[in-house]
Amino acid sequence: MADNTNTLPPPLVAPERSLAEITGKAIVLGAILSMLLAAANAYIGLLVGLTVSASIPAAAVSMGVLRLFPSSNILENNMVQTSASAGESLVAGIIFTIPALVMMGAWGGYSYGPIVAIAIVGGIMGVAFTIPLRRALIVEAKLRYPEGVATAEVLKTGGIETDASHHTSEKAESDAGFRLLLQAAGIGAVFKLLESGIGFFAGAVATTKAFFGGKYLFMGNVNLSPALIGVGYIVGLNIAMLVFLGGAIGTLITVPVNWAFNNEAITAAAGIDAAKAWADMTAADWGALAGASWQQARRIGVGAMMIGGLWSLIALSKPLVAGVKASLSAYKLSRESGASAVTRTEFDTPINIVAVVVLVMILPIYLIFHYALADYPDKVLIASIMTVLMIVFGFIFSSVAGYMAGLVGSSNNPISGVTIATVVVSALLLLQIMGNEGLAATLGPIAVIYLAGLICSAAAIAGDNMQDLKCGHIVGSTPWRQQLFQLVGVIAAAMVIPFVLQVLDAGYGIGRTSPTNPGAQFLAAPQAGLMQALASGIFGAGIDWLFIYIGFALAVLLIILDKIQEARGSSFRFPVLAVAVGVYLPLGLSVPIFIGGVIAWLVKRQSASAPAALRQQRENTGMLLASGLITGEALMGVLIAIIAAFVMPLPVIGGFGLAPVLGITALVAVIIYQYRRTLNASTA
Repeated sequence: MADNTNTLPPPLVAPERSLAEITGKAIVLGAILSMLLAAANAYIGLLVGLTVSASIPAAAVSMGVLRLFPSSNILENNMVQTSASAGESLVAGIIFTIPALVMMGAWGGYSYGPIVAIAIVGGIMGVAFTIPLRRALIVEAKLRYPEGVATAEVLKTGGIETDASHHTSEKAESDAGFRLLLQAAGIGAVFKLLESGIGFFAGAVATTKAFFGGKYLFMGNVNLSPALIGVGYIVGLNIAMLVFLGGAIGTLITVPVNWAFNNEAITAAAGIDAAKAWADMTAADWGALAGASWQQARRIGVGAMMIGGLWSLIALSKPLVAGVKASLSAYKLSRESGASAVTRTEFDTPINIVAVVVLVMILPIYLIFHYALADYPDKVLIASIMTVLMIVFGFIFSSVAGYMAGLVGSSNNPISGVTIATVVVSALLLLQIMGNEGLAATLGPIAVIYLAGLICSAAAIAGDNMQDLKCGHIVGSTPWRQQLFQLVGVIAAAMVIPFVLQVLDAGYGIGRTSPTNPGAQFLAAPQAGLMQALASGIFGAGIDWLFIYIGFALAVLLIILDKIQEARGSSFRFPVLAVAVGVYLPLGLSVPIFIGGVIAWLVKRQSASAPAALRQQRENTGMLLASGLITGEALMGVLIAIIAAFVMPLPVIGGFGLAPVLGITALVAVIIYQYRRTLNASTA
């Protein structure tokens, strides 16, 4: 897991060399990109329950924009991508948890003040908790942090210092990367406009069929989305295949089996007269029955996510303790050697300042819980307990996230797993203290979700920030300056996240039908739905345990398979959470993700015998294309939601018979574009 045998190469920019890192244009550009990427990741994360690292597209945009100024340098570019990716990761912490408050009826909508408070406080704590871990995990343990290394490679293509008056080969290469990202973003945006905005393309193709006189019920669908192709490409074939496996279990297997054994209850749940003969069922009736069966079946994903989250903590217990010990040893060594012995590239934010920040944050954390508990009689005591839980769990789970990011990357980091553990443990604890009678039954779950929002935000920031610090270690950035820019990204994103959630809820609906646009297909928000079910269920609202127990069994089977693969030394693993998310989501979302993973595998296979430089160029190109497709479609989705919810009804073409054919054709063209353009990177 960690490489303790090789000496790390020296930073690209030597410690004794000083380049401008904190500049006005870097702060402004970093803040703007943080806001934009937060909006894009909110959309895609609520849609499929997966978020992807934005460091590489942020680095490409930074290089392209800073070229417009008289001078720029690689460290300045790294500061911009650090801020931008902080916004992308912070929004994951919010969307995985906060929508649960609306789903459970605690909030009527997305309240600006509480969301901003949770995002900023959680984000600041995430940054603070990673500062003492940087040296331990990056320098001492030498964890690989794959996305941090990839981002550094992208930044290197722009050279160390640039002068706009001279057209260098590095400038041409970085400009080409920026144009490639914009091109892919344009394709994703136009596709989304023609699909959701105008209706020229179908957003999905679906069918429901009843065979053998109604005894076998088949339901299948495919979403037509370039962004999901990009998601699959970035997470790779292993994760993409497991998400698809989950979708197949939840839809292709469980839906017909559930119907075969439970058709009377499903008929009642679908609101269809039990006396109606199967021969008289219409296509709409069968669709309603299949949908009702799937709504029950998806609870298997809930059970699998619960076990997967707890297992991730058990599996990480030993490396977590080792990481914390290494961090304390590194800090002790730095104290003994004296501040004068610390070079520029190893100069973190002083630990006394970190301690002050954590102490100062105790008050707003307490006030957040005090607000959440409303009129509860003992809210001073409960808010104090929740504050302690936030500090303790926040540090532990931020350390877990920082460590895991070094092993599997930010995009594959099981953040939702640690959040599940937070919800279960804190809910059980509060249940013992508060009970579940009267106000406690209502306010207990609310307080739990507030805690989950804070911890999930901190953990999400921690994992992504360690990737950025790894990139900074390679290129030669000053750590304390990077940590400052992480805060810039956190604050900028926190200011816009509530607006984005309000827009998406009004335009599409989050986890439920939109109150202002009931005809839209709502965003699934799978993690938030799980948090709501767990918190409310533990406090007595009730949980239908049958399918959750099946999910438990599925998770145990996957854990056994994963341990077998680990013992065999296989690179193909069975992380529970990937399958669980696939079960919980509609099958149609997992199909394009799987296709994207296959494309990534084909590109890697075709490049296996290519020179190292060409392999790296293709890797960078593929990541930029995939990131562009995601960003373009997601931002257009947000824009369409704004127009539909607050400006005017969209002029959708009604009953356009060729829309499915055109949508499929266009998506096939995007697939070919992603594959061929990546392989042709050598000619870029």
